[in-house]
Amino acid sequence: MKLVVISGRSGSGKSTALDLLEDLGFYCIDNLPVGLLQNLLDQIQSGSSQMQSVAVSIDARNIQSDLANFSQIMNHLDRKQCQLEIIYLDAHTDTLLTRFSATRRKHPLTGPDVPLLEAIDREKSVLQHIADMADLTVDTTHLSMHQLRSLIKERVVQKQGSEMSLLFESFGFKHGIPNDSDLVFDVRCLANPYWDPALRQYTGQDAPIQAFLEGDDHVNTMFEDIDAFLTKWLPQFEANNRTYMTVSIGCTGGQHRSVYMAERLFNAYQDKFSNVQVRHRELNL
Repeated sequence: MKLVVISGRSGSGKSTALDLLEDLGFYCIDNLPVGLLQNLLDQIQSGSSQMQSVAVSIDARNIQSDLANFSQIMNHLDRKQCQLEIIYLDAHTDTLLTRFSATRRKHPLTGPDVPLLEAIDREKSVLQHIADMADLTVDTTHLSMHQLRSLIKERVVQKQGSEMSLLFESFGFKHGIPNDSDLVFDVRCLANPYWDPALRQYTGQDAPIQAFLEGDDHVNTMFEDIDAFLTKWLPQFEANNRTYMTVSIGCTGGQHRSVYMAERLFNAYQDKFSNVQVRHRELNL
C-alpha cells in the first residue's frame, strides 16, 4: 500500500494536492491526528478491501504534542504495511500573506494576540519536524493551482514503486534560487543570447537559441560535465533511498541558457530514469 503524507504551511496548496489525489483514486483524510496513523494502517490491513493508495493531510491544526514527536511516530510505523512518502508544500511568506488576503480565510494559528504574519512564521516552526523528514519539498510560490496539480500527478502519482523521480528545473538567479532545489548548477558563465537583439525574443526552447548555444564548445563542455556528475552520483542518491531529486539550472533571467540546458538534460535522462520531468520556472510565471 502507498501512503502519502501531505503537509505544509497554510495557503501553500495542501488542499489542492489532496483533492487531486482523491480525484485519482486515493483514499484521502484531511488532518488525521499523527498518532493515529498506525491505527489507520492496521485498520486498512484488517479490512476486507485492501486499499492500495492512501493520502493523509497533516497541518498545524494537528495535536501539538504529536507534531513535536512526528519523527518518532514515523519511525515507528510498520513499513512492511506501506510505502511511505512525505510531501511538504511551502511558499514565500509574502506569497502566503497575499493568498490569505485574497481569500479572506482565517489562519489556524491566528488569534486575538497573534496577527497573520506572526501566525505564518510560527507555523513554520510548528511544522519543522515534518519539513525535515520530507521526501519531496515543493515551493508553490510561482505555481498556479493547475501547475501544482500537474506536478503532483507527474512526480508522485505516476512514480512507480521506490524509483527516483527526477525533475530538471530552469530558473533565473535574479529571481532567487528555487527553495526545493537539491542540486544547483550555474550556467551564467556561458555566452548569453540575450545580448543579441535578434535572439532576445526567443527562449531556450526555440531553435534559434538552441543553434546559438550548440555551436559554442563551452556549452557542450558544461553539458558533458553536468552529465558526468549526475551519471556518477544520481545512482548513489537512489541507492540511499532518495525517491525525489530536483536538479536546478540557473542563468541570469531564466529565459535562454538555463532553459536550453534543462531541456537538453531532460532529453538525455528520459532513457535513464522512468520518471523524468522538466519545468521552467520563469517561463511559467
